[in-house]
Amino acid sequence: MDRTAGLLNVVDIEATCWEGTPPAGAVSEIIEIGLTVVDLGSRRRVGRLRIVVRPARSSVSAFCTELTGLTQAEVDGGVSFTEACRLLAREHLSGALPWASWGDYDRKQFTRQCAAARVAYPFGHRHLNAKAVFTEAYGLRKRPGMAQALALAGLPLEGRHHRGEDDAWNIAALVLDLAARGDWPDAPPDAARP
Repeated sequence: MDRTAGLLNVVDIEATCWEGTPPAGAVSEIIEIGLTVVDLGSRRRVGRLRIVVRPARSSVSAFCTELTGLTQAEVDGGVSFTEACRLLAREHLSGALPWASWGDYDRKQFTRQCAAARVAYPFGHRHLNAKAVFTEAYGLRKRPGMAQALALAGLPLEGRHHRGEDDAWNIAALVLDLAARGDWPDAPPDAARP
């Protein structure tokens, strides 16, 4: 029996950012990867991971620290982007499992940064945009932010917003809400209710 059947990786990243124009030569780089493993069959969150990533071409601004809580000192102690991608592939089967994020930003940032760093893309081709699924399932005209979606679904925001590990955990709760409603594309129809 396949132990990975019904598993989904929910990913949320935080990246270096600035209020206004970035400093000369600086590019937005991933500084935190949050990952929550969802078992769609049992309708539970079964794993949680946080990877702090050391940026190579930018620094953490005061604006970024205010938004995410991440400091330059903290990310200086992180792993390289290359090692983070290897860790995702080796220990979290990111290339084999489908994955989801809130919108397409995370997927596009990984694509850009992998190309720039000449690092193998750690994910497979089965990406689901949880924001688009939620918007359609709830019959909304505009795509909501994650915090707004949690409120609409009647779910609490757990942890700190704009912290990758906590946001992945919260997005996973939204995925499970959608699965319980029968609106998540990869959820088995006979999955046990939470």
